Amino acid sequence: MVHYLNQFFAQIGGEDKADLPPSAREGVIGPGQAFAKEFGDQAEIVTTVYCGDSYFAEHIAKAQEKCVKLIAAAQPDVVLVGPAFNAGRYGMACGAVAQGVAQRLSIPVVGGLFPENPGYEMYRQYAFFVETKGSAVGMREAVPRMARLALKLARGEEIGPPAEEGYLPRGCRKNFFAPESGAKRAVAMLLRKMAGLPFTTEYPMPEFDRVPPAKNLPDAGQALVALVTSGGIVPKGNPDRIPASSAGRYASYSLAGVTDLSPDQYQTVHGGYDPTYANADPDRVLPVDAARALEKEGRIGSLYERYFVTVGNGTSVANAARFAGEIAQALKNDGVQAVILTST
Repeated sequence: MVHYLNQFFAQIGGEDKADLPPSAREGVIGPGQAFAKEFGDQAEIVTTVYCGDSYFAEHIAKAQEKCVKLIAAAQPDVVLVGPAFNAGRYGMACGAVAQGVAQRLSIPVVGGLFPENPGYEMYRQYAFFVETKGSAVGMREAVPRMARLALKLARGEEIGPPAEEGYLPRGCRKNFFAPESGAKRAVAMLLRKMAGLPFTTEYPMPEFDRVPPAKNLPDAGQALVALVTSGGIVPKGNPDRIPASSAGRYASYSLAGVTDLSPDQYQTVHGGYDPTYANADPDRVLPVDAARALEKEGRIGSLYERYFVTVGNGTSVANAARFAGEIAQALKNDGVQAVILTST
């Protein structure tokens, strides 16, 4: 087997080593030792491939290609990725590695992700992702389940449905013969539901957040209005190192005295769209010039003197919800009455 890790779990460093390009080392590293213990003499991790989270996020195609080449050189029967828990950039990298391995090498991949990790939603069809906790505290639970699945795949055994095998749904349908017809099964579920007994649906429906809209502003001409963007517009040089995708943080910057975003002073770090036009005129994503014009015309009371920024592509729902709560509270504390939220 070959194991893919990020720079942290490969024991190379934290954010200071996040720009590390793909590399490989013989044998096990970090979590690989726990897998080796689970495998015993049934399997061996011969190579560990690793890459910095920021490097992978900013060079997805290049990093994926290099990692696949490093994996192919070891000729594994199964590839392990992670577990990445709810780490967005790491989860996206694990998913991209799984995609490359599945499509180019036709080798099965086993990983571990928290269900809200964006890597699961984007790459779930390319790997058997075991459900994990949101952080590395779930390592002890994740490793045995991943190891069991990896051994079954290595032996060529048939993998059952997610509920039986313990992996997250892959979005795949597989025909099978059931002992009873769909009509009988449906009626049985309905009766259990009416009786208040537990039942399991055969077709779970997606869940969507429902957020009630805010009330209209009584007078926009008197309102304090803020700008918030997930389009990645930051001061030149990206001082807070907002990642290009799968953001784990946001930042805020002063707009005091700023009437227009000069391309000499601002840029986008968003990795999900062509940055050419945003870098030529950052106001296209963060419309400070238009907001100042509205302020001057009296269409809004005044523009809040700071803006908040992150990137939206690949960012987990959990992180996005946390950002929103913290940003909203900060704006509310400063008396902001309305927000213009811009994306790409």
